[in-house]
Amino acid sequence: MEYVYPAVFAKNEDESFTIYFPDLHGCISEGKTLGNAIYMAERALTQWVEYLTEKGMEIPCPSNANCIEHSDDEFISLVRADI
Repeated sequence: MEYVYPAVFAKNEDESFTIYFPDLHGCISEGKTLGNAIYMAERALTQWVEYLTEKGMEIPCPSNANCIEHSDDEFISLVRADI
Protein backbone atom coordinates (compact mmCIF):
# COMPACT_ATOMS: atom_id res chain seq x y z
CA MET A 1 0.00 0.00 0.00
CA GLU A 2 1.22 3.48 -0.81
CA TYR A 3 1.15 6.38 1.66
CA VAL A 4 1.93 10.00 0.79
CA TYR A 5 2.29 12.67 3.46
CA PRO A 6 3.48 16.26 3.45
CA ALA A 7 6.74 16.81 5.30
CA VAL A 8 8.28 20.06 6.45
CA PHE A 9 11.99 20.43 5.69
CA ALA A 10 13.79 23.00 7.83
CA LYS A 11 17.33 24.01 6.89
CA ASN A 12 19.70 24.17 9.86
CA GLU A 13 22.65 26.49 10.39
CA ASP A 14 25.10 23.71 9.46
CA GLU A 15 23.28 23.22 6.11
CA SER A 16 21.65 19.97 7.29
CA PHE A 17 17.88 19.52 7.33
CA THR A 18 15.39 18.58 10.02
CA ILE A 19 12.24 16.92 8.73
CA TYR A 20 8.91 16.54 10.48
CA PHE A 21 5.48 15.32 9.50
CA PRO A 22 2.68 17.53 10.87
CA ASP A 23 0.16 14.69 10.61
CA LEU A 24 2.35 12.14 12.40
CA HIS A 25 3.15 13.57 15.81
CA GLY A 26 6.70 12.60 16.78
CA CYS A 27 7.78 11.45 13.32
CA ILE A 28 11.00 13.44 12.91
CA SER A 29 14.25 12.84 11.06
CA GLU A 30 17.36 14.64 9.83
CA GLY A 31 19.55 14.60 6.77
CA LYS A 32 23.04 15.99 6.14
CA THR A 33 22.17 17.12 2.61
CA LEU A 34 18.90 17.68 0.78
CA GLY A 35 19.20 14.34 -1.01
CA ASN A 36 19.96 12.57 2.24
CA ALA A 37 17.07 14.39 3.95
CA ILE A 38 14.62 13.17 1.31
CA TYR A 39 15.89 9.62 1.76
CA MET A 40 15.67 9.89 5.56
CA ALA A 41 12.13 11.32 5.32
CA GLU A 42 11.03 8.32 3.24
CA ARG A 43 12.57 5.93 5.75
CA ALA A 44 11.01 7.73 8.72
CA LEU A 45 7.57 7.70 7.11
CA THR A 46 7.87 4.01 6.20
CA GLN A 47 8.93 3.03 9.71
CA TRP A 48 6.22 5.17 11.31
CA VAL A 49 3.42 3.67 9.19
CA GLU A 50 4.78 0.15 9.75
CA TYR A 51 4.81 0.77 13.51
CA LEU A 52 1.21 2.05 13.52
CA THR A 53 0.13 -0.95 11.44
CA GLU A 54 1.90 -3.47 13.68
CA LYS A 55 0.29 -1.95 16.78
CA GLY A 56 -3.15 -1.90 15.16
CA MET A 57 -3.33 1.87 15.51
CA GLU A 58 -5.21 4.18 13.18
CA ILE A 59 -3.14 5.79 10.44
CA PRO A 60 -4.17 9.45 10.22
CA CYS A 61 -5.22 11.00 6.93
CA PRO A 62 -2.64 13.30 5.35
CA SER A 63 -3.25 17.03 5.36
CA ASN A 64 -3.40 19.17 2.27
CA ALA A 65 0.19 20.41 1.83
CA ASN A 66 -1.10 23.88 0.88
CA CYS A 67 -2.74 24.25 4.31
CA ILE A 68 0.36 23.59 6.41
CA GLU A 69 1.91 26.64 8.02
CA HIS A 70 5.68 26.94 7.85
CA SER A 71 8.33 29.61 8.20
CA ASP A 72 10.23 31.27 5.36
CA ASP A 73 13.28 29.09 5.92
CA GLU A 74 11.23 25.87 5.59
CA PHE A 75 9.63 24.15 2.63
CA ILE A 76 7.04 21.42 2.27
CA SER A 77 7.41 18.36 0.08
CA LEU A 78 5.28 15.27 -0.32
CA VAL A 79 6.99 12.10 0.85
CA ARG A 80 6.01 8.61 -0.29
CA ALA A 81 6.17 5.30 1.55
CA ASP A 82 5.32 2.01 -0.12
CA ILE A 83 4.45 -0.57 2.52
